Amino acid sequence: MKNNVTEFILLGLTQDPVKKKIIFVIFLVFYTATAIGNLLIILTIKTSPTLGGSPMYFFLSYLSFADFCFSSNTAPKLIVDSLSRKQTISFGECMTQLVGAHFFGCMEVLILVLMAYDRYVAICKPLYYTVIMNQKMCGNLMLWALMGSFLHSFSQIFIALSLPFCGPNVIDHYWCDLQPLLKLACTDAYSVKLLVLFNSGVVCMVSFAILMSSYMLILYSLRNHSAEGKRKAFSTCTTHIIVVIIFFVPCIFMYARPPINFPVDKLVSVFYTIGTPLLNPLIYTLRNAEVKIAMKKLWSKKAG
Repeated sequence: MKNNVTEFILLGLTQDPVKKKIIFVIFLVFYTATAIGNLLIILTIKTSPTLGGSPMYFFLSYLSFADFCFSSNTAPKLIVDSLSRKQTISFGECMTQLVGAHFFGCMEVLILVLMAYDRYVAICKPLYYTVIMNQKMCGNLMLWALMGSFLHSFSQIFIALSLPFCGPNVIDHYWCDLQPLLKLACTDAYSVKLLVLFNSGVVCMVSFAILMSSYMLILYSLRNHSAEGKRKAFSTCTTHIIVVIIFFVPCIFMYARPPINFPVDKLVSVFYTIGTPLLNPLIYTLRNAEVKIAMKKLWSKKAG
């Protein structure tokens, strides 16, 4: 069937003019804080001699990059649309937004897995840590994460481009995710919905299971460490577990369930596309003494 749709209309979070102005202010502040926070973490790690050579902070810098890009993929459009009368997006821009969201979202998932592996080696195999997590290994792992993200996002855009859109073009969402797009397809998309569930849902569930199992294994192994070692390792792992939970719980709710739409979907989507990228830099800076010290040194250099 031929695709006759050249643009989509996004209904956004609300159509109320007053609420749209409130959304503009709130999300402008959120996105600005997200951009500054994540870019500051990247700059701090790249300029710090103590953090730059650490595998954990190597992955953290890429996590902040993924957070910045993930948020930038949806937040600016939401902010601009909140002041616009007609909230439209071209077919090409819609597909680009879909690819970007799933690429950087999957990238974040895989980086969190790599960070868990890094902590497992550091705590459970400390004598072999520098041998296993060398610079080449970290680079190769990051390359595999990028390739995995590309394959996942490619599968999403392949599904989207194979769907025929011939009539309705109103998306009851604030960005072009595949699930609301499936509602507009001029075909029985039930089998496609199951394919999306298997694709994104499996990525979320399997990654979450691996992450939680690895951290439980790490915490169990701490029983043989000294009190100071336990405190430091527990603090680091707790930070990572918080990040994992606040990112994966909304993702699992959205993608690892039967193809049914709920009124709360848009709010949940806001949390993991805009809220989580904002919370990550706050969690890592407020609970990490090394990052705070490095940021103070960077700030003092800039001030001097």
